Amino acid sequence: MENNRGSWNSNIGFLLAAIGSAVGLGNIWGFPYKMGRSGGFTFLLVYIFLAVFVGLIIMASELALGRKTRKAPIAAYKAVSSKYSWLGWLAVISPFLIMTFYSVLGGYCIYYIIINIIGLFGGMPDGSSFGVMLTSIPASVGVLLAFMAICFIIVAGGVSGGIEKFNKVGMPALFVMLVIIIIRALTLPNAVEGLKFMFVPGYAVRGGFIEEAPSLITILGDAGGQMFFSLSLAMGAMITYGSYLSKEENLVKNSGIIVFADTLVALLAGIAVIPAAVANGINNGIPVSEISLGGPKLLFVTLQDVFHNMGALGGVFGIIFFLLVLLAAISSAISLMEVLSAHFIDKAAEEGREISRKSVVLKVSVVITIIGALVAADGLGSNGFAPVDLLKNEMAGWNDCWLDFFDCWSEGIMMPLGAMLMALMIGGEIGPKVMLDEIHNGEHSPFFSRFYRFCVIYIVPAVMCLVLAGQLTGFFGNQIVSYIISAVCFIIFTYHTLIPDWKKLGQEGNE
Repeated sequence: MENNRGSWNSNIGFLLAAIGSAVGLGNIWGFPYKMGRSGGFTFLLVYIFLAVFVGLIIMASELALGRKTRKAPIAAYKAVSSKYSWLGWLAVISPFLIMTFYSVLGGYCIYYIIINIIGLFGGMPDGSSFGVMLTSIPASVGVLLAFMAICFIIVAGGVSGGIEKFNKVGMPALFVMLVIIIIRALTLPNAVEGLKFMFVPGYAVRGGFIEEAPSLITILGDAGGQMFFSLSLAMGAMITYGSYLSKEENLVKNSGIIVFADTLVALLAGIAVIPAAVANGINNGIPVSEISLGGPKLLFVTLQDVFHNMGALGGVFGIIFFLLVLLAAISSAISLMEVLSAHFIDKAAEEGREISRKSVVLKVSVVITIIGALVAADGLGSNGFAPVDLLKNEMAGWNDCWLDFFDCWSEGIMMPLGAMLMALMIGGEIGPKVMLDEIHNGEHSPFFSRFYRFCVIYIVPAVMCLVLAGQLTGFFGNQIVSYIISAVCFIIFTYHTLIPDWKKLGQEGNE
């Protein structure tokens, strides 16, 4: 039977949806904090290098893979590869694991919108509200249900009628609210110290925010992990969104726009968040080393204290800010849900079965909500049944709460490993020409073709091996073991892929 999968109504609709997928919670709290603690401008240079030589290449590859096959990740990989047909499973399991905690964080945003609205008519809440919410299981699960209900309605509406329509309104609204928050943040006394934290190399150490400068592998791990999470790479989203694209669209230009827009929003989010957090801490006599600048506490403790200390208008800015964060969370979450839903819709079509999109999305939503309820009830390890409590063995930061546990397996392992394997698949098995033919779609761009071949064969696999080592070090704490694991993975898969096909690859490169 024909698979009526849907499509984008316009290229601008696709771009806004893809940018919405990329712009998420990671931009707002992850990028600015990692930039500051990893050397400020040094981190930014590494990030831009990775975005151009790795992110752009994988973005174009995933969009091309989706458009070429017109399938969701599992079926898409199966259609082009004999050795890596299983790789699509990483691109489906990863978004599922991410959604189990992303939905909880999205629910937290709803909670904070509500308490800031209530604060307009009474006492303004402060950062202590976060601890109250974490230990209140009914409240945490309740806002999780609200967040998932919103995502269900949007994704069930279809590609153009739900996802595209939401992002056409949500992304411009997000940008306007971001500008409002930036203006307010930069007018706070001592806000310039936050800008120095982000943009001046080494200032995080000299200013007393952190004790020592991180190693290059740590910076690479931070920048690489942030890039993949921020750009929605190696999690099936761009393959799925690409499968709805028209053949006439320019994938190189679209990929560049998405990477540039996401990086710009990440920088703007940093300018909105970090100066406000630093200024508030300094103005209230908090030692800079004790100012929370990363993780959920940055948004839900530090920033809420900022709004609390603004006085009467604090509630208004709090509502605007958490609406901004909620829009970012929703735009990313619906792309992850679409990856999962598209897989089952495509599978039903291949088997000749008719299936309702709404029923598929409902089932996906229910499963995510069930696992998400565990993460919500855990309260970031506050309520006594985190993995570390059950295993009675704490190892660095991968198991101290269910959020970190699922994040470790998705962002820490599956995403960098999946990107490395995709590059090896393209560079060594199917050949870059297959992807380039789809990327250019009849056109010819000698410069990008040479750039793409060089990056996908040499740069991406090697860099992703180092990023994987950095991620493993961050989660498990043992740098030597992380290097060994990453090197072994790289050697095994390089031998398996590149060496048997080296002759074919060389012949193709001379065409």
